[in-house]
Amino acid sequence: MKYVKVSPTEIRRARRMMKEINKQVTKGKAVSRDGAQREALNSWARKGFKGSIIAATGFGKSRVAVLAIGNSLDELEDTEARCLVLVPTTQLQEQFPKEFIKWGFEDYLDRIDFMCYQSAHKLEGKHYHVVVCDEIHLGLSPVYSEFFEKNTYNRLMCLTATIPENPEYRTMLVNLAPVCYKITLDEAVKAGYVAEYQLVCIGLELDPDEREEYNKHQKMFVKMKMALGGHDAWTKASGILAGTIKGNVGAAAQYMNAVRGRRKVIQEASSKLNGAREVADFYDKEKILTFGGTNKFADATAQRLGGESYHSGKTKKQREDMLSRFASGELRILCSTKALNQGTDVPDVGVGIIVGLDSKSLPLIQRMGRIIRKDGDKVGKIFIFYMIDSQEEKWLKEATKKITNVQKGEDLQYYLK
Repeated sequence: MKYVKVSPTEIRRARRMMKEINKQVTKGKAVSRDGAQREALNSWARKGFKGSIIAATGFGKSRVAVLAIGNSLDELEDTEARCLVLVPTTQLQEQFPKEFIKWGFEDYLDRIDFMCYQSAHKLEGKHYHVVVCDEIHLGLSPVYSEFFEKNTYNRLMCLTATIPENPEYRTMLVNLAPVCYKITLDEAVKAGYVAEYQLVCIGLELDPDEREEYNKHQKMFVKMKMALGGHDAWTKASGILAGTIKGNVGAAAQYMNAVRGRRKVIQEASSKLNGAREVADFYDKEKILTFGGTNKFADATAQRLGGESYHSGKTKKQREDMLSRFASGELRILCSTKALNQGTDVPDVGVGIIVGLDSKSLPLIQRMGRIIRKDGDKVGKIFIFYMIDSQEEKWLKEATKKITNVQKGEDLQYYLK
């Protein structure tokens, strides 16, 4: 890792910047979101301009990044110095410059590069004054993280909603940019930085045909897991199929097929469409976002709810048009997979419906973040539909482990209030 050490001069500059920032935060009183963002910036400066900010979606991490780069360039005499913002998607790559315009740093745009991780890892021998890594959990793969080995920088800020759950990625992040500021989703709600929310998890039954199909895949899953030695079968199967370790290729392939088959059944269960329709009909005056597990099911959800589907199968122009109409209110219901987990800022969305769970907590927190953007006294309503007696129950437990305000039941009507 080629990290350039911070000079004593830069540390003195940081202290001056922190002193100015602290004037804007009243001691002993509740800190505004603006104040909290500046505290995050303070913490980064105290760590020698090298650190990670872990903050719930809706906190305003983008503004912190803008201030980090803007203030750093303000104090720098070298007018040739460049900065870099790394993001996971082209949508965010196009959106991030607007944040600099929004917060008054438009004049610096010609000194900032905006790149996706899949392009940046090919860079070599570049030097930047400040590098900001948005959604850093997506930039820590063995390939994408090559950027940090091949290039240098004076300051580094990493942003994400939660600490990576993958132990290897978590260790990598701590070594790359130690956590300097952290605020959880519930802490952000309590402080008033994001809207209050109601999270309701509704258990549904697979229909007879779906149950039969699920059980077939589950039986094969258990059988092949035992054939692979039982413990850590996923890692073994992945390694065998990738050719990095020796083993039973047939068992590994059947194991992965069973995992995919089981997931497909529960992610496309028909009863989820009925539940989503009940919610959409009840909140018929609200903007609604739905999140599914597959593009096919996003299409089915859109058709069932009378909305439109937003995913990788749509053209860029189609996606831009949908987001524009959704923001204006012309389109009320937008149905997605993972494409709207990040980078969408439509504060007046009131209801989220999750019909396709992930086994990690980060995607759920990101999706909730789309619904609980601060908008007056709004209370965001999030409904999760999961299949009883399936792997989805385990995913639900894992996904909600970092969230305290969770209600769970099987009677949807009870929660439609």
